[in-house]
Amino acid sequence: MTISLNITAEYWHSLTVTQRDIDFLQNHLFETEIPLNIHQLSSVLVAERIRLERESQALQQKSAGDLYLPKNYYKKGQKLIFPALGMRKGQVTSIREGKNPELGEFQVLEVALEDGSSKSFAAGLAEHKLNAPIEEKISPEADPDTIIANYGPALEKKLELALGADGNLVKIAAHWFPAALLVDINKGHLNLTEALLEMAGGEPLQTAKLMDQVDIKAGSNPRLLEFSFNYALQEDGRFDEVGPAGEVLWCLRRLEPEEVQRAPARLQYHLIEYDRAVLSSQMLALESELDDELSETQFKHPNANEVTLVLSYPHWRSGTLPISSRARSFFPTAFESPRICFTLVDGKSGLKFPAWVVRENGYVFGLKAWFDANKLIPGGKITLRRSKNLGEVIIEAKTKRPAKDWVRTVLVGSDGGLVFSVLRQEVACEYDDRMVVFVPNVTAVDIAFDQMSRSRKPFERVLKDMLRELSKLTPQGHVHAEELYSAINILRRVPPAPMLATLVTNNDFSHVGDLHYRLTEMMLEEE
Repeated sequence: MTISLNITAEYWHSLTVTQRDIDFLQNHLFETEIPLNIHQLSSVLVAERIRLERESQALQQKSAGDLYLPKNYYKKGQKLIFPALGMRKGQVTSIREGKNPELGEFQVLEVALEDGSSKSFAAGLAEHKLNAPIEEKISPEADPDTIIANYGPALEKKLELALGADGNLVKIAAHWFPAALLVDINKGHLNLTEALLEMAGGEPLQTAKLMDQVDIKAGSNPRLLEFSFNYALQEDGRFDEVGPAGEVLWCLRRLEPEEVQRAPARLQYHLIEYDRAVLSSQMLALESELDDELSETQFKHPNANEVTLVLSYPHWRSGTLPISSRARSFFPTAFESPRICFTLVDGKSGLKFPAWVVRENGYVFGLKAWFDANKLIPGGKITLRRSKNLGEVIIEAKTKRPAKDWVRTVLVGSDGGLVFSVLRQEVACEYDDRMVVFVPNVTAVDIAFDQMSRSRKPFERVLKDMLRELSKLTPQGHVHAEELYSAINILRRVPPAPMLATLVTNNDFSHVGDLHYRLTEMMLEEE
């Protein structure tokens, strides 16, 4: 025989985390003395909610009647529930002695069922198949694994908010624990930790290594002590937790590169209002291909083991890589840390060097020396590959034997504006023909960038000037949108969509087909 434990899908959809839930989880953490992350706490809460529902249904069933088992004896007027009949209910109306020599002594119950019918049942039978233990049949919405799979993310968000609003729990590295159980970490421990991290010269260190050198004695619960130490460091502004998900690493905030604390000027985008509805399917396809980390739409790309990126001028100059839709899965992430220190490994030489994921601003910092060593230029191609080692990413420059190529070259005119020419330059890397820009004098271009930043020239004006200059490179005076995107980002950081929308909505630009543009005749006459 089976009885069903039924919890509806609506129960989990509409579940509200109550104070009773929070109190239960606090007590659980008090008893176990083990910090838990939000996924683990959600699983504990789901198990408790199922237990409560099971008790509630058992009480409801008890009030409706006793479960009928042939081995038991019953009284006239007693209410019964019959699992073998789909949990139908009935009431004993009469009892008489049974007559069957093969069965021995037993009784016969006359039961009036809830549908108005009457049926006979045996009682006092020690041997009967219906005396077997009752099995509980669980609906999918009452199965913990199914619940976590279907409703886990939504439940975790609700629980995270509720825990954060409760002042009795603290959080570090995505794990929660009662504040009352924290071990005291004094100022002496923290000052010594600062000295150790300073001696490390900015290299992040693991909690266990720091605890060992600070000589914090482990008590009866080493995990509790480690959690308390991590929490003390988190609450002290001198320290920054920079480890990827699953690993806690500590660094001195003041020893982190400035470009990690604040986005480099060339990566800072000043919002341009535009109407996304004007973008054609061809423009959207180009936006996806360019895969700019600032694009509003995060495009879906295959989760490959290798990806090739084209280096734009802002990232080349800043020594960074974009955390774009295509590249995001290659770089480590974290539960909370806004900055993550990890290791890049040169795919050719095996050289390892530190780099930083700056999650908030969507870039990886620390590649300037590597760019220079590999003689990369804006428009150059770079390959990322996954590593088998945690916290490492393999990077490889697509280099070639140095050769003189005719490439777009950016110069600075006497008026401080940019001038483009197609000149023979020695190039040692593979590159994208439309994104490539050779920069003979970086300092002069930096000055032009600074002047543009101070001028606050309207974006439309900057776009017109850039299109006018690039149009001189072809007899037709046509410029492809991708070339324009590459060039304008030398002076002003802008994702593709606002630029493309401006080309559509501003009458000074004329589309001549296949995403090629030119200035209108009226604009040309003004030259």
